[in-house]
Amino acid sequence: MDVSQAIAARRSVRGYLNRAVDAALLKDIAIRAARAATGGNIQPWHVDIVHDHTMRRLKEIMAGKIERREKEAPGYDIYPKEMDDRYRQRTFAIGEEMYGRLGIPREDKRARATWFARNFQFFGAPAAYFVTVDRRMGPPQWSDLGMYLQNLMLLAVGHGLATCPQECWAMFPQTVEAFLGTPAERMLFCGVAIGYEDTDDPANLTRSARAPEEEWLTVRG
Repeated sequence: MDVSQAIAARRSVRGYLNRAVDAALLKDIAIRAARAATGGNIQPWHVDIVHDHTMRRLKEIMAGKIERREKEAPGYDIYPKEMDDRYRQRTFAIGEEMYGRLGIPREDKRARATWFARNFQFFGAPAAYFVTVDRRMGPPQWSDLGMYLQNLMLLAVGHGLATCPQECWAMFPQTVEAFLGTPAERMLFCGVAIGYEDTDDPANLTRSARAPEEEWLTVRG
């Protein structure tokens, strides 16, 4: 698989097989991804790999928190407080497509909330990465994290694995940082579920559209 094929194949997968991923492979992917571009060679990322009994323990903790409807102060705003209608429409459209495939109507708030809670079980994935960053870093270094994550996900595709980047973990930063033993100077950015795709899961039939290039591309010459 070449780079273009890997880019086309990568997508957020929300249903995984009960099949472990080799720990050495998880580590190798994380290390290779560190060739991501990074301004001034700062390399601001720190990565924790969670799998096996550690993953099971975290899932148990999160199941309890969701059942008790616990909430925490988010680590950051996942979406801007003010968002243009064209951006809002994109998030609305992909959500409606996914819930439509799952057979959950918009008015069934409880069913949608129950399904959203699967985020905190990593959609059944057997392993995950958590990416943290020094709190003193700014937008340029956060963009470095994005490039690291893209490398990570494309490498996963190359090994026949599926991923789902999950900024939703920023809703429980205190829990995750305490669980990982994250030093106070670092903050949680996101998690990434990783495993083997369950192709029978209807959520995985969802395919996000991309805006036509006329909306975002300008060629000058």
